[in-house]
Amino acid sequence: MNRKSVITVIVLSGPIGAGKSSLTSILAKHLGSTAYYEEVNNNPVLPLYYKDMKRYTFLLNTYFLNKRLEEINAAAGNHNDVLDRSIYEDLLFFNMNVDNGVADPTEYQIYHDLMDNMMEDVPGNPRKKPDLLIYIHVSLDTMLKRIGKRGREFEQLDSNPGLKEYYQNLLRYYEPWYEQYDVSPKIAIDGDKFDFVDNQDDQDFVLDTIDSKLREIGNL
Repeated sequence: MNRKSVITVIVLSGPIGAGKSSLTSILAKHLGSTAYYEEVNNNPVLPLYYKDMKRYTFLLNTYFLNKRLEEINAAAGNHNDVLDRSIYEDLLFFNMNVDNGVADPTEYQIYHDLMDNMMEDVPGNPRKKPDLLIYIHVSLDTMLKRIGKRGREFEQLDSNPGLKEYYQNLLRYYEPWYEQYDVSPKIAIDGDKFDFVDNQDDQDFVLDTIDSKLREIGNL
C-alpha cells in the first residue's frame, strides 16, 4: 500500500476481553507499523488489584499511566503505530470504582489532574494525543467467552464469581464513555458481529472500515 508519510498514532479501546490486543496485532501488520501492548503478565500490581480493589486502585492506575506514557512517547515519532489501550479509558475504570465506593474521590481527582498535565500538548514537543481511537463494542457473553479463552486466572469467574457483576458494571460505563470521548476522531467496531480474529472476511471488512476512516481524516 502507498501511504502518505504522516505521523499517525492509533489507539484501541474497549472492555476486558474485547479483542484489543488481537486487533492491534492485525492492524499493525496491515499498516506495516509497530504494535504496543498493555503489560499484563509482568504487571506486579494487577493480581493485587483483583484481590483488593479498594486498596490498589490508585496504585494500578498510576502504574498504567506511567507505562502508557512510555508507549505514547515511543510511538509519537513513528508512522501509524498502534497502541492496544487508550490512556484515557483508565479514567473510566477509576471513575467506576469511585462511584461504587471502591476508590477514594480525592485519589481520583489527583490522578485525573496528573494525567491531564502529562498529556498536555507542549510547544516544541511531539503531540501525545492519538490521531484515531478505535472502540470495540462487545456484549457480556462475548466478553466472558474471550476472558475464558485467554485463561488469565485472576480474571476468571471460577476463581472469583463476584467478577461477573464487576464486568457487567464495566460495560455500562463504556458506552457513555465512548459517546463522550472527543480527544480525537473515533470509530466503533461491533465485536459481537465481526470475528476479526478467526474469520478472514470479517477481518477484511474491519480493516477496510478502518482504512476508510483513516482516509476520511487525512491520515492514509
